[in-house]
Amino acid sequence: MAMEYLHTMVRVSDLEASLAFYCGKLGLEEISRHDNPGGRYTLVFLAAPGNAQEARARKSPMMELTYNWDPEAYTGGRNFGHLAFRVDDIYATCARLMEAGVTINRPPRDGNMAFVRSPDGISIELLQRGDALAPAEPWKSMPNTGSW
Repeated sequence: MAMEYLHTMVRVSDLEASLAFYCGKLGLEEISRHDNPGGRYTLVFLAAPGNAQEARARKSPMMELTYNWDPEAYTGGRNFGHLAFRVDDIYATCARLMEAGVTINRPPRDGNMAFVRSPDGISIELLQRGDALAPAEPWKSMPNTGSW
């Protein structure tokens, strides 16, 4: 049986705030967008820059943001689990996110792993590409904030 992983879908309550986070702060790229007036929703497909070309050719998994036009309360972001992205420099990535106003819920004290949250409370894991970086300040003494 052949099977192919296509995407992960996340429901968002504010499409513009979510795009500002996922694209503007985290650095993902919008691959495509589909408005469905009959179903009253918008789908936006995103990919990490390192996967964007393959995602456009439908050869790499993507992230799907689903925005339902009629307001709806979404809870249980932690029940979802998390999204994970590999980054070239976890310290630089976390510094850039902090400068953009993103709370680092689990700082990269070990030089390898950090967690942040989207505007809808989706937990996002950031992992250092290759070997862990040497523990460094301010990260190694930074406490956790909230949950991830």
